[in-house]
Amino acid sequence: MERDVEVLSVPFGLGAGVSGSEHGPEAVVAENLLHRLRASGRRVRHRIIEADGGAVRSKRSSAVFGAPAPVDRSGDSGGKPGDAGCAFRSGANGGPEGMKHEAEVLAINMLLAKETAEAAKQGRFPLVIGGDHSIAIGSLAGLASHYRKLGVIWFDAHADLNTELTSPSGNMHGIPLAVGLNRSRLKLADVWRGAMPLRPERMAIVAARDIDPGEKELIREAGIRLFAMKEIRERGIERVMLEALHIAGNGADGVHFSFDIDSVDPLEAPGTGTPVPEGLTSHEAYAAFGVLRRAGRITSMDAVEVNPLLDGRGGRTAKLAAKLIVSLFK
Repeated sequence: MERDVEVLSVPFGLGAGVSGSEHGPEAVVAENLLHRLRASGRRVRHRIIEADGGAVRSKRSSAVFGAPAPVDRSGDSGGKPGDAGCAFRSGANGGPEGMKHEAEVLAINMLLAKETAEAAKQGRFPLVIGGDHSIAIGSLAGLASHYRKLGVIWFDAHADLNTELTSPSGNMHGIPLAVGLNRSRLKLADVWRGAMPLRPERMAIVAARDIDPGEKELIREAGIRLFAMKEIRERGIERVMLEALHIAGNGADGVHFSFDIDSVDPLEAPGTGTPVPEGLTSHEAYAAFGVLRRAGRITSMDAVEVNPLLDGRGGRTAKLAAKLIVSLFK
């Protein structure tokens, strides 16, 4: 938790069913995020990973840690499906199971995997700002190639455990945990060579309350620990988080925290594409982040699904997301 922070903005929204999350990284970073992270005493570098004419590119936003610099495209690195020894091949219209924008999702995640793997290898803290939750496929692939026993805490109104066969919508932001567990047609090793599949016994899902039938079956069959809102309210978020940390950290060499803003109730975080009522209060979210900060076990993080087009005047959802992120590092 005391390491340099590699902020990776991914303005990508094709994995979602509602447009707008591609503007989330800009909105969250605009809340003085980089300065506030640097104020915690850490060196911070910012990179932007984006689609560019059918390919994806990584560009430097801050050329050195701790000091902003003009964008430099001379060091860009590009990627497309099939690079890095990728064995997976997507159909032109999303593959045989009909997943939407599968090729684009794969391309952006291959480059994100490269960036997260490199950041982890260099001893930095990868902080990925999305974008829709499909980008977690790249986060997990890169991290799982470095951490051989990666634990995961998944904060989300949804379980994101659908596969290409069980997804009701065909939206790729609903499958990243299934990909991580090697339960889907797409595997982490298809995205980044050497990525190890996640283990369900080191996985905790918190605040999920809109779960599809196929996901319920996978949770039951794999024995994944789900902390539903009823349990959170009965036990308190602090006790739930301590247990989630114990599960994700048990024998782990790294713990990834994937935070979807829709885990928070839409009355407090309206700017998201798939809101679900009766979620966490902002107070509970801050308390959860506080437990994670004090434990000092988190080695990487996603923050996703902020949709400024749905946020209304004042950008309250982006503000909340930025404040929560910073609270993890204070």
